[in-house]
Amino acid sequence: MPLTNPIALASGVLPEFTPQVTARAAVSAGYDAVGLWVEPGEWTPATTAEVRAILADSALPVLDVEVVWLQPGPLDERHLGIIDVGRAVGAANVLVVSSDPDDAGTAAKLAALCAHAGSDIRIALEFGIFTAVKTIGQAAAILAQVDHPAAALLVDPIHLARSGGTPGDVAALPRQLLAYAQFCDAGPLAYDLADAKAVITEAIDGRLLPGEGILPLGALLSALPAALPLSIELRSKALRDGYPDPNDRAAALARATRGFLARQTGAAA
Repeated sequence: MPLTNPIALASGVLPEFTPQVTARAAVSAGYDAVGLWVEPGEWTPATTAEVRAILADSALPVLDVEVVWLQPGPLDERHLGIIDVGRAVGAANVLVVSSDPDDAGTAAKLAALCAHAGSDIRIALEFGIFTAVKTIGQAAAILAQVDHPAAALLVDPIHLARSGGTPGDVAALPRQLLAYAQFCDAGPLAYDLADAKAVITEAIDGRLLPGEGILPLGALLSALPAALPLSIELRSKALRDGYPDPNDRAAALARATRGFLARQTGAAA
């Protein structure tokens, strides 16, 4: 029988709440892991201690911390601090995006992040047409330049689809590049992909529950390594409006996602 993917509550599901609230919601809703947003100017040693205490009783792991947003020029030293926070809370991955139009510059900064991470934590580069790393092929080429075992490639279904990528492109990736993946659904393309504002609006407000849209999620699951952890990155205004309570929102998303995955597992059995 196909293996079940562990699911994590992504920090973007609860953007208006603190990391502590996100951690409690993940525990309450029975997720297998949680993702945490790290704001360098606001995260303190006390935040680390509180998060670790919240997660300790349930032994809930942290799948990722975010976000390291690379800019043109030298590496921002605060980005190393995000890795340190991730290490302190036991995170498996750090999510990275880049606004540096120079791929070599992105690769150099990723290499520095990987060197700082060592063998403790993966550095996962996410691509999307709203960033300077727009496609899965471009991301893979940059990571080939980095050539470090900590480097990983993060696939988000909506960004894969909007950038013209396919599950076949994911299946062609070296398996060691895939530490985890994001998961969500989306409707048919209803805007001009050259409209950056519309792209971002869909990404932060317009995602759909798995199975509610048209993305080839079943094929994507088949293209990923078996039982790869999934960060349920479902930023949705409808979800926020329908479930203002963080625990209720997290629980509704967990039910919908696990129901979808169970149907996929049954279909593949």
